[in-house]
Amino acid sequence: MSKILYTAHMKRELEIYVHIPFCVQKCAYCDFLSGPAARETQEAYVRALKGEIRESREMGRRYEVSAVFFGGGTPSVLKGEEIAGILEEIREDFSLRRDTEITVECNPGTLTAEKLDWYRRAGINRLSLGLQSAQNRELRLLGRIHTWEEFLESFRLVREAGFRNINIDLMSALPGQTRESWADTLEKVAALEPEHISAYSLILEEGTPLYERYKGREELSPCDWRDKREASQEAGKGLVLLPDEDTERQMYYDTKDILGSRGFHRYEISNYALPGRECRQNLGYWRRTEYRGFGIGAASLVDGYRFQNGRELLPYIKGQYSTEEETLTDADILSETMFLGLRTAGGVRLTDQMRQVYKEVIEKHISQGLLTEQDGKLRLTDRGIDISNWVLADFLLDTEL
Repeated sequence: MSKILYTAHMKRELEIYVHIPFCVQKCAYCDFLSGPAARETQEAYVRALKGEIRESREMGRRYEVSAVFFGGGTPSVLKGEEIAGILEEIREDFSLRRDTEITVECNPGTLTAEKLDWYRRAGINRLSLGLQSAQNRELRLLGRIHTWEEFLESFRLVREAGFRNINIDLMSALPGQTRESWADTLEKVAALEPEHISAYSLILEEGTPLYERYKGREELSPCDWRDKREASQEAGKGLVLLPDEDTERQMYYDTKDILGSRGFHRYEISNYALPGRECRQNLGYWRRTEYRGFGIGAASLVDGYRFQNGRELLPYIKGQYSTEEETLTDADILSETMFLGLRTAGGVRLTDQMRQVYKEVIEKHISQGLLTEQDGKLRLTDRGIDISNWVLADFLLDTEL
């Protein structure tokens, strides 16, 4: 008995990500690997997914899974029994902890009481609901398939089904969004008392309908135009302007203030949670916990190297999974440890190597009030978080250690 316990204790921690690339309708801002598909295609994909998981059984024996995350796309497009079946395959091939966090991303309009019952019986204990905005006009401009009222119905179903760990995704800096409408969204969502809120700023990704709508107009920020007359003319043509840079920054401050007043603490740049409700999958990613991804385009970090599945659906369904592999150097690992860890409120505990390699970078940003060091941990200040991309870029290493 003691030997068995010792062996289990020695298993390394692993997180699992399962990519479901299907959705009802592609949103105007979305550049994720996703899109609508026929039922037969979805069924074939589920079979291929189970096959890929099964092929990793030997690797699975060396690990203990702390978190499973179904992302997409919209995983809740699949039947409840299909999600349950994928999870059953994972349980057969991997060792899951008793308290493993199991999350499924869902969109309003794709949930039913029957589907949620499948989730509960399968052991799923966390749901992430994609809302983005509580304003119907903003939802239409994003190409979302639901209204605020339909989201409320989905949220009611989820609570009635017994789920007590719910995330709600929100998005600021949307076309036509004002500081007031964003604050209204935050207040309405916080009043629902979810356990977790993710609040991201819209990024216009090349190749999306929203990008095409705004490209070439003042570096993709149409309401930052200096020529207000031109902006007015564009608005008259039906182009709904984006919030300007100052308004977007104020929205960011409002997010922290409003959610903070409701008991949510920011544990990462864009994520807020009630105490003890931080997303384990997210924290593991920022701390570089090993992870195994399944499905098209899914990435993995295992045994010091990273590999990624191909992005084409038909080859994947035929059993052609991994196409790209990269062995991480010491410099890669150190860079990732710094720029991922600094995104979190806990920051990074500095080692002698970090102090030596990043001495000038750390001193520069501390002197500018962008970083702070306390009790051996390096953290972004509030001002540093405002320009975090610029600060974190300094921690990328382009040479070997």
